[in-house]
Amino acid sequence: MTDSAALHARTLTLDSHIDIPWPDGPDPFSESSRCVDLPKMRRGGLAAGCFVAYVPQGPRTDAASAAAFDRALAMLQAIHAMGAGGGGTAARVATSADAVEAAHRAGAIAVIPVVENAQAIGPDLSRIAVFAGRGVRYVTLTHNGHNALADAAIPRAELGDPQALHGGLSPLGRQAVREMNRLGIMVDVSHTAKTTMMQAASWSRTPVVASHSCARALSDHPRNLDDEQLDALRDAGGVIQITAMPAFLRRGAPEASITVADLVTHIDYAVRRIGLEHVGISSDFDGGGGISGWRNAAESGNVTAELCARGYDAGAIAALWGGNFLRVMRAAEALAA
Repeated sequence: MTDSAALHARTLTLDSHIDIPWPDGPDPFSESSRCVDLPKMRRGGLAAGCFVAYVPQGPRTDAASAAAFDRALAMLQAIHAMGAGGGGTAARVATSADAVEAAHRAGAIAVIPVVENAQAIGPDLSRIAVFAGRGVRYVTLTHNGHNALADAAIPRAELGDPQALHGGLSPLGRQAVREMNRLGIMVDVSHTAKTTMMQAASWSRTPVVASHSCARALSDHPRNLDDEQLDALRDAGGVIQITAMPAFLRRGAPEASITVADLVTHIDYAVRRIGLEHVGISSDFDGGGGISGWRNAAESGNVTAELCARGYDAGAIAALWGGNFLRVMRAAEALAA
């Protein structure tokens, strides 16, 4: 029988979507009430995390986009501060797949900066290069609500969103995808409309990532990917990071009843549908994620234990917990190089 605790301890475990406290919050180097802080990551054997500079969707105006860009830059500065290794916790910012692996070998937590919602890009594609200069490794094209680049899976009626604004990617959005390709930033299709996702998977010159989504066949939520989308993700060489968001796992079920077993059931489904190499793991902690057995980063070993119980071997678990995501990251880096 596999010793899941020992296996977890030696695996490079990467959570691809974690929100940060903003504008105020606990020191990330100290134990806090949040789902993720560096001490919890250390206790839970969580080796790396994509920490999110999230901007909410606001009006599609130049002024609102500029404010979103400023907020994203300030949040990225805070994320970089997490990698300073304060409070006696070894952590470092890692802006390449090699750097993530080097941090793991050194026993340091890898802090990976990312941006959620291209509202922060808006009409000015030069901002993508600024993000690349800050080490951003993916940009989520939308959040809830359409923006200047793309349609979202969930429109915002209060913003006057029609069911579809662009029919997927706007012309500016297509330019943005290619600029992200040029600069080595992964294209994240979580939160996007199906039309946006399918077009981005086809248009991008590197594999796309769904940083925090689940399988719509198992939970009919607009944020989840249906089988056609999963197939397109596979055909593009991409990866879906199955996430611990209760409604994505079993929509309508009592939240307290949703467990790590449900998370792994979605992993099982995606693995059967599109292959092991196209599936990964995320939490969406501190952004609404958290299920029984994986309420915070300190409980991350329970995911590995359930994977072991389902018959996944060490190589498969390493691929799911980070290897597949790093493959897509390397593909983005290779094109930029």
